[in-house]
Formats: sequence, structure tokens, C-alpha cells
Amino acid sequence: MRKLAIAGVAAAAALSLAACGGGDSASSTSTTAAATTTTAATASSSAMADGVTQTTDVFGAGCASVPQDPSNKGSLQGMVSDPVAIAASNNPLLTKLVAAVKAANLVDTLNSKPAITVFAPYDPAFAELGDAKFQELANDPTTLGKILAFHVVDKRYDAKGLESAGTVKSLTGQELKVAGTGDAMTVNGAPVLCGNIPTKNATVFVIGKVLTPPAA
Repeated sequence: MRKLAIAGVAAAAALSLAACGGGDSASSTSTTAAATTTTAATASSSAMADGVTQTTDVFGAGCASVPQDPSNKGSLQGMVSDPVAIAASNNPLLTKLVAAVKAANLVDTLNSKPAITVFAPYDPAFAELGDAKFQELANDPTTLGKILAFHVVDKRYDAKGLESAGTVKSLTGQELKVAGTGDAMTVNGAPVLCGNIPTKNATVFVIGKVLTPPAA
């Protein structure tokens, strides 16, 4: 009987130790899972904070006018790997903007910026200025350069980042006001026709109006 009692105590002790070991293992697993979740959340937050978008993030009725064939360099997929001025040069919505950027000698400046946001007026917006006015600006690179710089922010934003910021500072040092959300988003009153377009160094928002910098 004494031997049986001792054996019973030993068995109970063994079960107790096993239970403790299982608790430690569960605790370790729980801690690892929590750490993984925290890391994933941090990575997600970082991805959102840098303003970089994917082609699946684009929005706006104007996106339907962007070439749909992925092999076309002016399509959403085609623009992803090119710096912004090159990407825009392949987009049929932005031929006037590209001509203006070239006239103002800003191609290299825009392509070399590491992370920017570009509000890109589409061709009909420039057409509203009239051919004479457009040619006048093309012959005045300094004035044209200031107008174009007013459309660029020296930080990369996606739509949600713009909504949160409310106002952002352009390359001219002047502020741009963002209002509305989604398809109703505007920048200084200009409607966003197609937003969150990714290029290599910029997030692009095609807009329906040429923005005029406030007088100094």
C-alpha cells in the first residue's frame, strides 16, 4: 500500500509538471501570435503612411478613359514602373500636361523626386485655357513652371492621406485644400476624375481643372 501511495504521488507530480509545461507553451504561442499581429499591423500602417498605392486602389469615373490593355504603357499597369513624367507621357489623357512640363523644363525635376503627389489636369482642362493662353504660357517657362509646381506636393499621399490632411503644401510653398471623399473628392475645387494612380515615384490624381496659384 505504501508503494502504491508513493506511485500515486509521483504520477500526480508528473501530471502537474506536464500541465505547467503546457501552460508555458500556450503562453509562448500566444505571445508569438501577438507579436506577429503587432508586426503585421505596423507594416500595414507603414504601407498606408507612405502614400504608395496599387492599381486596384484607383477610383473615379475618369479611370475608364485610361487604356485598359496592361501591355499599353499608358495603362494603369504600364505606368507603375515609370517615374511620373515618363508615365504621364504615355497616358492619352495627359498630353497637354506633358507638353507643359516639357516647356517648363520640369521633366527631370519630377522624375528625380523620390516621393511626390501630382494633381494632373487632363487635356480638356488645358483646352479651357484656350490655345492662345496655352502658347503664351509655353513661351514663359518661369510662369508656367510656377503653375505646374502648384500641382505637385513634395510628399506622397494616397486618397485617405489627403482626406486626413485636409490641406497639403505644394512645391510653391502654397497650400492646396482637399475636400470630399471618393468620387466626390476635390482639390482647390477641382474634381478628382481618377485618383490613387501609382507610378514609380508618385501617386497621381487626374483632375478636371488647371489650378491657379494665389497671387503672392
